[in-house]
Amino acid sequence: MVKQLIIGDAKHELAITRRILERLPEEHMTWKPHEKSMTLGGLTTHLINLLNWQVAIFLSPELDLSTVPLRREALTSRQDILDEFDANVVKLDKLLDDCDEQALGEEWTLRNGDHIILRQPRANALRTFGLSHMIHHRAQLGVYLRLLDIPVPGLYGPSADENGQS
Repeated sequence: MVKQLIIGDAKHELAITRRILERLPEEHMTWKPHEKSMTLGGLTTHLINLLNWQVAIFLSPELDLSTVPLRREALTSRQDILDEFDANVVKLDKLLDDCDEQALGEEWTLRNGDHIILRQPRANALRTFGLSHMIHHRAQLGVYLRLLDIPVPGLYGPSADENGQS
């Protein structure tokens, strides 16, 4: 039952994340709302990286951020973003389908060299470091779209742009 809840939660969050990615305005990928903010393309690329990291949660017992490049070139094409997102969703779906409850309970570690950032069961890491982190940045992306006057899709119900229409 725990595995079914985790899989259902992940699939739901990924599906609604894709809805917002479909709205990306390519002409604004270098825009940012504030000098301290990421660009639209940078924020979107970070969302894609978080999905890559969700896959990594199931591929090994740890992720060492000191071995991952600090910054990746920001993606600028909506289609490239959707293609990478979709490919990683397929990978994550397979990993989730293939895992068992024992694997979900195994310890997973996020580190930066010798510094342990978090150590928790794989299922918790998927929820906190993976999905919740992605949801946080997806919400930022919704604000970016609103500021650019791009209609924001409903995620947990209709948005102000949908007027109750699905």
